[in-house]
Amino acid sequence: MSSSASVGNLVESAGTAKSGADQVGDLRCRGVEKSFRPGMPLITIITSTRNAAKHLPALIESIRGQNYGNIEWIVVDGASTDGTQGVRMQNEDVIDCWISEPDRGIYDAWNKGIRLARGEWICFLGADDQIASDAIESMLNVDKASSTPLDFVCGRVELYRGPYLIRTIGKPWSWCRFRKYMCVAHTGAIHRASFFVRYGGFDDSFRISGDYELLLRADDELKAGYVHRVLARMQVGGESNRSRAVFEEALRARLMHAVTNPVIGRISAVWAECKWNIRRLIEL
Repeated sequence: MSSSASVGNLVESAGTAKSGADQVGDLRCRGVEKSFRPGMPLITIITSTRNAAKHLPALIESIRGQNYGNIEWIVVDGASTDGTQGVRMQNEDVIDCWISEPDRGIYDAWNKGIRLARGEWICFLGADDQIASDAIESMLNVDKASSTPLDFVCGRVELYRGPYLIRTIGKPWSWCRFRKYMCVAHTGAIHRASFFVRYGGFDDSFRISGDYELLLRADDELKAGYVHRVLARMQVGGESNRSRAVFEEALRARLMHAVTNPVIGRISAVWAECKWNIRRLIEL
């Protein structure tokens, strides 16, 4: 795909209102345009943030440290009031596009970022995430080695509470597992932009499990790759780590795509919540 126009049009038609915010400063507005290079597809990283000024410097450092040389970074800020704009102004050289306005949640913000994306691959990182210096290159190498073009490539992700490692998540994608639960780690993973053209943007009626629902749309036809090591780290404490609603949303996604029935799905959701409660007690 030579540009993001078809992705943007697709997300628009999915019913997400177009952003009315102005793009402020940063590389793209100063005429710096990034594009495909021979052997180096453009990678778009999208970050949704709101009042996360204390976390952004670590994320920025990890993006600066990437050893892959063709990356654009789009930051979608939910009208922060905590000094986030000051962090942006100090790092305009690494931010390709920044918008700041209220949004309806993370998936609404990510859809805004998709509309601005120009990369062949799209990666999503939170304001308190960090990505390994060779993560992008490693995932692209998996795609290059594949006999067929991949839609999605992921790896393992470390979960931290403050400075303490809690556990590591992320398994290779398999339809048998994925139809039952979100077995892959979405943080730092890359999605081919054409995937959004084919299946649409995120459903922002979800608050937690929209990334799971998105990948369920491909059913068993998803072409996924895996890097067998840690590619990113993230802080626990977000909605998916502290809210029981994640189990209801994941069940809703499975029912939407008819990969379970209400009885078996409910039993699985209760069992998953029991395991979640046990893990929380162990991690205290």
